Amino acid sequence: MVSQLTAPPAAVRGPSASWTWLAAWPIASIFMLANAAAPLYVVWQAEFGFSKGTLTAVFCWYMVGMAASLLVSGTASDRLGRKAVLLPALGLGVVAAVLFATAQGVLALSVGRVLAGAATGAMVSAGTAAVTDLAGDGRRRLAALLGSVGVAVGTGLGPLWGGLLSETLPGPTSTVFWIQIALLLTAIAVVARMPLGRPERAAAGGWVRVPRVPADSRRRLLAAVAVAGPALATTSFMLSLAPSLLTEQLGTDNRIVAGAVAALAFSASILAQVLLKHLTVPGLMLTAGAATIACAAALIAAVATAAPAVLLLAAVFAGAAQGLAFLGGLSMLNRAVPQTALAEANAAFNISIYALAGGLSLALGYLSDAVGLGAAIDDFAIALAVLTLIGLALVRRAR
Repeated sequence: MVSQLTAPPAAVRGPSASWTWLAAWPIASIFMLANAAAPLYVVWQAEFGFSKGTLTAVFCWYMVGMAASLLVSGTASDRLGRKAVLLPALGLGVVAAVLFATAQGVLALSVGRVLAGAATGAMVSAGTAAVTDLAGDGRRRLAALLGSVGVAVGTGLGPLWGGLLSETLPGPTSTVFWIQIALLLTAIAVVARMPLGRPERAAAGGWVRVPRVPADSRRRLLAAVAVAGPALATTSFMLSLAPSLLTEQLGTDNRIVAGAVAALAFSASILAQVLLKHLTVPGLMLTAGAATIACAAALIAAVATAAPAVLLLAAVFAGAAQGLAFLGGLSMLNRAVPQTALAEANAAFNISIYALAGGLSLALGYLSDAVGLGAAIDDFAIALAVLTLIGLALVRRAR
């Protein structure tokens, strides 16, 4: 059963447009932390001597931390209030930043990724729900947009920020994280002052369990995950193995370029969401699926031509796919799920898409060690296209 509240964790004062926008900053700051490492993996790989499989495993520890967090953060947020989840999550982000800045091996990187994932899991459940609470019933579409854009802004700025500071300042794998701590402290200040109350009373039940959605919304959840999972896998590639592709086959090891590829993807994500926000939910999902398939084709072409410009094109399609699929999925849930269960529903959506994307990313990393990066990317792209077509068929049935 989904936890039920007699009253949602609502704002103490009336809905405030300014607080709705401010509430997206903690989400963006945590996603900046989680993705600032994207252009640095190849540096750590050379320094610590690990394989591409290990690289993607380090990357995917983030998803393990997120999954563990989502098992409890949605329920805790619906019962204790948003702040009770968001403030500890930002604290975990600070600890993760310290681990990244001082890492001496794969273990520290892995633990840092787990903690960053746990913080992110709390943000995508309690954080996006806080944005919705502050927006009020009349601005739910805006809330879905701001929650999704907060994710995209943080994910896009993080790797560009990491690559730029890594190339231009001392401490190529540490300085960015010390600065990131200062940004997280500003996010803590925002959360501490949010005009959000606590729920008056919550039903009894377990705290740690697989998040669920009401039975009449599960078909929509499945359809959303089937489209959003492959879309997220495209941007996961841009954050994990795109720098390796640039170095090994496309002729550049500049970390600013690697960061710019990821930043371009998430800039496209933001732009696509802003320009196409008025599409119907089925329209958003159909467009996201088409962008995923276009990204898969561009990845195959990038390997075949060894042209960085084609990889940039793939990044644009990847960002559009991720952004529109995430916006469409959140919009589905915001419309179909009662507010009292919204954080748990957000958790169910995110844990599902990250599990699917993480499995695809991990398979790509170890397949690269076995058959070579180029051949593995071709197989990865074909899998993305097939899974997306299945997802679009499920969306059609869910309508």
